[in-house]
Amino acid sequence: MALIIPHVRRALLIGKTVNIKKAESACFADILDGLSAGMILLDAKGRIVHANAAGTAILDDADFLRTINGRLIASESAINTAVHDILLAADGGGDDAVGAKGIALPLTAHTGERYVAHVLPLTSGARREAGLAYNAVAALFVRKATLKVYSPAEVIGTMYKLTPTELRVLLAIVDVGGVPEVAAALGVAATTIKTHLGRLFAKTGVARQADLVKLVAGFSTPLAG
Repeated sequence: MALIIPHVRRALLIGKTVNIKKAESACFADILDGLSAGMILLDAKGRIVHANAAGTAILDDADFLRTINGRLIASESAINTAVHDILLAADGGGDDAVGAKGIALPLTAHTGERYVAHVLPLTSGARREAGLAYNAVAALFVRKATLKVYSPAEVIGTMYKLTPTELRVLLAIVDVGGVPEVAAALGVAATTIKTHLGRLFAKTGVARQADLVKLVAGFSTPLAG
């Protein structure tokens, strides 16, 4: 029995580790499903090892991207060649071969709608951990090409139901400073700025100008330019 116990303990430890990894993978999958962009994880041979909900919907449409025998196939041969070359490069050299920010590819649906596919290597750096979870060498992000981009200011205004004037005062406080400076910059009385400031405090739930600055800073984009 004494000889068996260490093996039992080791088996239990391995089982616990496997369960943790499964839980981590499930959590990771849930996060990916929350993305509005389609995301497809690919191995070095172009096989699909995972797709989020949006990515699965794109593949199910079988329009500009589809799956054949488990492999990702584009409707345009030039895109297939490009993806194949990128996957080989990512598998062989990681970020150094493809570039840390990946490569963008144009896609066109049969309706004429344009999409952009962004291939991001997962074989080096911190992203390698995500790739290892699915044995993937690259992630393919697909989204519809659009010129409509919401700025942080628009998001703040919508979230807190600010009027255009209140939003202008808020941004001026961030860029210019205190009440006297903002009043001078906007060409209005200090009492008017104080009135708008009171409304901003009420709508955002903060009580200091410094907290308003922090609030706006919190909406800055986390994406690299």
